Amino acid sequence: MSKKGKVYIIGAGPGDPGLITLRGIQCIAEADVVVYDYLANEEFLGRAGKDVRLIYVGKKGGDHTLPQGEINQVLVDEARKGNVVARLKGGDPFIFGRGGEEAEVLREAGIAFEVIPGVTSAIAVPAFAGIPLTHRGYTSTVAFVTGHEDPTKEKSDIDWAKLSGIGTLVFLMGVKNLAGIARNLVAGGKSPETPAALIRWGTTPDQETLTGTLADIAERAREQGFSPPSILVVGEVVSLRPRLGWFESKPLFGRGIVVTRPEEQAGEFARLLSAEGARVILFPTIRIVPPASWEDLDRALGNLETYDWIIFTSANGVKHFFRRLRETGRDVRDLKGIRVCTIGPATAAAVEGMGIRVDIVPGEYISEGVVRAFRDVDLRGKRVLLPRAQEARDVIPEGLSKLGASVDVVTVYATVRSENRKEELQSLLDAGKVDVVTFTSPSTVNNFREIMGGAALREAVRIACIGPVTAAAAKKQGFTVHIYQEEFTIPGMVEALVTYFADKKQ
Repeated sequence: MSKKGKVYIIGAGPGDPGLITLRGIQCIAEADVVVYDYLANEEFLGRAGKDVRLIYVGKKGGDHTLPQGEINQVLVDEARKGNVVARLKGGDPFIFGRGGEEAEVLREAGIAFEVIPGVTSAIAVPAFAGIPLTHRGYTSTVAFVTGHEDPTKEKSDIDWAKLSGIGTLVFLMGVKNLAGIARNLVAGGKSPETPAALIRWGTTPDQETLTGTLADIAERAREQGFSPPSILVVGEVVSLRPRLGWFESKPLFGRGIVVTRPEEQAGEFARLLSAEGARVILFPTIRIVPPASWEDLDRALGNLETYDWIIFTSANGVKHFFRRLRETGRDVRDLKGIRVCTIGPATAAAVEGMGIRVDIVPGEYISEGVVRAFRDVDLRGKRVLLPRAQEARDVIPEGLSKLGASVDVVTVYATVRSENRKEELQSLLDAGKVDVVTFTSPSTVNNFREIMGGAALREAVRIACIGPVTAAAAKKQGFTVHIYQEEFTIPGMVEALVTYFADKKQ
């Protein structure tokens, strides 16, 4: 029996990737083909299966990669092949998204479809700008209006006189017709002193808000060079923005922060930065790969009962050690009686996630701190296993050897340069979109320099480092370290960034 095709018409929300529905994400995950618009956040594409086919259909301010008729045909053709199609549309598909037209075409073609509502920018963007569309004491009426009617129509469908009597008006896609909208509202009875706000790239770290009145908003927009995608809000509720604005007041709002750690480890860092309003730029400079040979580790695993301690110096070390433990037919029960030390809380959490209690976490999350933590431990005649990266400092094995331990250093992973190219970041640097480059290990520093070559960063770009070893590596590569924290953890680095830019605002 042949597979039946189906189309999910999905509202992808206004831009913030957290504002898509769970159902929308589920439909993307099961799709064979994803057809997406300019305003659909490309982060969603990472939720699709590895074999999914992506079709970009554009639609940016009248500049369409495909005209609507051809988009309709793509949906029909793909579904007729038996594919499950995720049609991603910015905002909500039935709020000025032409989703209704696409659904009609699918119905006529006998194609099964499902509509997944989305958070429309008409509601979300004003909320992110601190503008409630309704508010007791201001208005209980609101209307959504297209600011870009079908140009083939002989007469406008908008009754400007009736519209002017509504408390709050939200115009989508109205930047190009801004002067005409303001003029028609005033002619319809709205006071020219009615507050108005223009919001561009709403709900994203690039959000810009321009306020004024119906009398001057068009001129202000022209002077500021405001361009799509923007929405216009008209009404007394706009005056609440100074009191209710929350998004643009986040401590890292709009700051472009480059994350150089491996992509699979960047999730928590990116999430914490985004929560503070940052524009996160993922530019991993290293990849984590298996060692050239497992021989040394396999030998150690075969003699686990001879070790008294295992010391883990990174979450990567934990991950690859336990993966190899399982691959060789062993499990955590083989570590019975062995005590465990980790270099810091993140590494400890990785070990404890395996169901193993950590005995020592030093107060200083660096190699020197590990050695100091063992000064009160009798290591004479004890055997220590140190699974770590291929390239690492010898502070721990040398320090513990002086305390009487026999230390076996085994490689469980290696770091190699990522495949990212200089041009991918250089364009953002040239456009002034980068405020901070963060480094979380010496290897991220060294490979960043290798990727970028001798190119100097703009003077305004700040360098943030986690821990003294990483900072030393940055200085050796010729960087000035501007941001450095006392707590050598990812949350500690985010806190240091927040503090740095808070001080700059004072």
